[in-house]
Amino acid sequence: MNILLLSMPDSFEHMPSVAIRMPNGALTSLAGNVDPHHRVAVADLILVQRRVRETIERLVREVEPDVVGLSVMTFQRHTALRIIELVRRLRPAARVVVGGYDASLAPDAYTDPSAGVDFIVRGEGELTFRELVRALERGADLTSVAGLSFKCGERFTHNPDRPVNGLDEGDVRLPNRGARVLKGYTMVGRQVDVIETSRGCTFDCSFCSIIEMRGRNFHTYNFDRVLADIRDARAHGARAIFFVDDNITLNVRRFEGLCRAIIAAGLNDLDYTVQAMTSAIANHGQTLAPLMRQAGFRYVFLGIENILDEDLEFLRAEAKNRRRGDGASGGNAAVTAIEYLHQNKMYVVGGMIVGNPTDTRASIETNLDFVRRYVDVPYIQHPTPYPRTPMTKTFRDQGLIINERLEDYDGTTAVVRTAHLDSDEIEFLRWRADRWIKLKHLPVALIHTPLFALRNGLKMLRYTFRGTTIRSILGLEDERKSFERYRALRRAERVYL
Repeated sequence: MNILLLSMPDSFEHMPSVAIRMPNGALTSLAGNVDPHHRVAVADLILVQRRVRETIERLVREVEPDVVGLSVMTFQRHTALRIIELVRRLRPAARVVVGGYDASLAPDAYTDPSAGVDFIVRGEGELTFRELVRALERGADLTSVAGLSFKCGERFTHNPDRPVNGLDEGDVRLPNRGARVLKGYTMVGRQVDVIETSRGCTFDCSFCSIIEMRGRNFHTYNFDRVLADIRDARAHGARAIFFVDDNITLNVRRFEGLCRAIIAAGLNDLDYTVQAMTSAIANHGQTLAPLMRQAGFRYVFLGIENILDEDLEFLRAEAKNRRRGDGASGGNAAVTAIEYLHQNKMYVVGGMIVGNPTDTRASIETNLDFVRRYVDVPYIQHPTPYPRTPMTKTFRDQGLIINERLEDYDGTTAVVRTAHLDSDEIEFLRWRADRWIKLKHLPVALIHTPLFALRNGLKMLRYTFRGTTIRSILGLEDERKSFERYRALRRAERVYL
């Protein structure tokens, strides 16, 4: 069978196309887990944001797919449905499969006949998709495929959920990066790839879709498999690696062992970026941080979330930000973690969430001041009511959701208000600070890749300050006019078809 797998072109505000374009690791994992006699093409449409229609037309013509699979997040749903319409016109006989967070947590959005969907892969997709393809090839019964929803007449049948995979039995094979048909993955001028060493998390943060999708658990791949995956990524041209684990520092001793394994294997010539838990770095940073730097880690995304106790309680993130032994939490743990990372010449991407139900202007500014002082690269988001998360229920119960347009559920469009501030004011406060904080780190990032800096430094600056005028910077024009221009540009950027 011929299989075409697509990720959506919709991207996050913090990932400008000229500088950061990450591959969708789920698609190459699906490609690596179907039987090898099938022909699979993987296309990350984020690489062709201004050429989506012509790219799909070309790929459908060249691949002649029997199956088309789409990986979808909530803010990408509208685009996904438009792409399905296009695929249906180009290849009416193709079977359409959707998966990913949105399809898993809101499957009913894809069961209406007008959606044009034949199958929904819920939860972890590798084994479910493999069994689906086998069943289609053989004309077999689909009711035994766990984790699958399938169209039966005008209705959908939802099979029981597939149990979470333990990862240690070898059922999930390595990704097939050779199936990619588009190029251009970049991390500030260096070709980037994604690696997964574990899945899951045992915490219960109120904003987290992962817990809703797979429960509270933690499963790991063995180091031999992880190192083989890194070698494969490097063989395909990667010079930077992003570890996409849900919570890789949940087991600090294992993460230390992984760092040592990378060093021993001579794979520390790559630039690594990792998502880390604030408490883990704060409590173990004295030994962990030097080891991370030796292994090649350059950027660490810290899930600081917020530095105020009331907000951390709402986000259910207190334990993740607690420093062991002295009862301190929040800001104290974050500062300690950041100091360990800075002492070992690593840069901090600060994950923050502002605009929580009781937030005031003062509480938001307190968090923004913290980011200005301590964080190298801001990743400031607004709480977003994704399907089935505890946060969503709270905001809905309190009547604080003011925007139901899912295209705006990208994390940096404020779609909820607080008890004290409207959504426009919340988003304005973030935008006003975010540009200048990013500017601080821009020279550092560009110096690391001088050729990229020469070619793209001005583009990066224009992206960071798009909508902003000199008159606004000089105080001769109300900043809110620049803010409205910025929002208009963002809305225009989201039109892909």
